Amino acid sequence: MPQPTSAHFWQVNTYLFMKNFLRRFIKLFTDRRIWVRQIVVASLASATAWQVGDLVIKNGGVVAAIVCGLSIRISLHKSVREGFGQIIGTAIGASIALVAVWLFTFGFISVGVTVLTCAVIARALHLGEVASVNVPVTALIVIGPGLSESTAATRLTSTLIGACIAIFFSYFSHPKTPAGRTIDQIAELANRCAKLLGDMSEGVAAGYTQDEAGSWLAKARLLVEEIPKVRAQAIEAKSFARWFPTAEKDLAEELYIRGVAVEHTVVQVRTIARTLFDSVVDGGIPDTTNRKIAKALSAASFAISNRVEQLRDSEDSEFYEDATEDARQAGAQLAETLIEESDGVDPEQLVRSISLVTNIERIADSLDESSPALKDVKTPDEPASDKLMKLSPITQTTRLSKKIWRHIKKVFRNYF
Repeated sequence: MPQPTSAHFWQVNTYLFMKNFLRRFIKLFTDRRIWVRQIVVASLASATAWQVGDLVIKNGGVVAAIVCGLSIRISLHKSVREGFGQIIGTAIGASIALVAVWLFTFGFISVGVTVLTCAVIARALHLGEVASVNVPVTALIVIGPGLSESTAATRLTSTLIGACIAIFFSYFSHPKTPAGRTIDQIAELANRCAKLLGDMSEGVAAGYTQDEAGSWLAKARLLVEEIPKVRAQAIEAKSFARWFPTAEKDLAEELYIRGVAVEHTVVQVRTIARTLFDSVVDGGIPDTTNRKIAKALSAASFAISNRVEQLRDSEDSEFYEDATEDARQAGAQLAETLIEESDGVDPEQLVRSISLVTNIERIADSLDESSPALKDVKTPDEPASDKLMKLSPITQTTRLSKKIWRHIKKVFRNYF
C-alpha cells in the first residue's frame, strides 16, 4: 500500500483551504440576500434606464441612468414619492436655470443661481433631505455644457425616463410586500425581546451580577433603537395600502397597531432591565423572591414568543391567549409573594420588585392588544421632517391660489 507523500498532503490541504474559502465567500452573500437583491435590482434599473434613454433620445441614456440611480430608493412607495418630487423640482429648477444661462451664459453665476434656486424650490415644495440634494444635481445635468433649448428638452425627458424606470424596478427590490416586511420586522424585534427576557429570567434565578445586569440593559437600549425602523415600515405599509389596489387596508391598519404594541413591549423590557440593574447596584434582590421574579420573566418571554408565532401564522388560537394569561398570573403571584414577604425588606427594593409586576402586566396588555393605550391614543404619523413631501402638491397649489386670489381682490377693492 503506497504511503502518502508530502505533495499529497499539500494537495489535500490546498483543496480543503480553497473549499473553506469558497464556502465563506459564498456565505458572505447568502447571509445578505436582501442586500444582494437590492443592489442587483438597482444595477439592472440603471442599465435599463441607460438603454431606454438611448433608444428614445439620442445620447439620453447617461442622464436617464444617473437619475435612475438617484431616484431608486429600494422601496416602491419611497421611489414613487422621491421620483415625483424630483421630476417636479428638476423641471422648475431647470426652467429657471435656463433663464440664468440665457442671461449669464453657462459659468460661475449660472451654476450658483441654479443651486440656489433648486434649494429654495426644494424648501418651498417641502422635499426631504435626499431630494433636496438630487434636485440641484439633476438640474445641473440638464443645463450642462452644450446647452440649447432642444438639449434641455431632451435632458428633461431623460430625467422623466430615469425616474419612471426607477419606480418600476423598485417594486422588485424586495421579495415581500410592505405588509410582509412589517411582519418580519415586528417578529424579529419581538423575538429579540423574548430572548432577552429569557436571559434575564435565567440570570435572576441563578443570582446575577452587576456586569450581567449591565449587559441586559445595553441590549435593551439597542432594542429601543430599532423602534423607529419598525414604525417607519408600518407607516409605509399603511401609505402603500391607500393607493395600491392589491394591498389590504385592514391588514395594514392591524399591523400598525401591532407595531405600536411591540414598541410598548420593548419599552417595558428596557424598564425591567433598568430595574434589575438598579436592584443589584443597591444590594440585589432578596433570594426569597428571585425564583418568583424569574418565573414571571420566563412567562412573559414565552408569551411574546407565542405571539410572534401567531403573527406569522395569522391564526387566532386559544393557545396563544393562554400564554398571555399565564404571564398575567405569574405577575399576580409575584405581587402576592412580595406583599407576604415585605417585612424586613428594604422599601426601595420592594418598590422596584413590585414595579416589575406592572411591567409584565403592560407587556401582556400589549400582546393581546387589550390596552386602551394602543387604540384610544392616536399615535403621531411620520415626522414631517422625514417625509419627502410635507404637503401634497394639491394642498400647496390650493393655498397658493387662495393667496393670489386674496391679493387680486385686495387690488380690485383699492382701485374699483
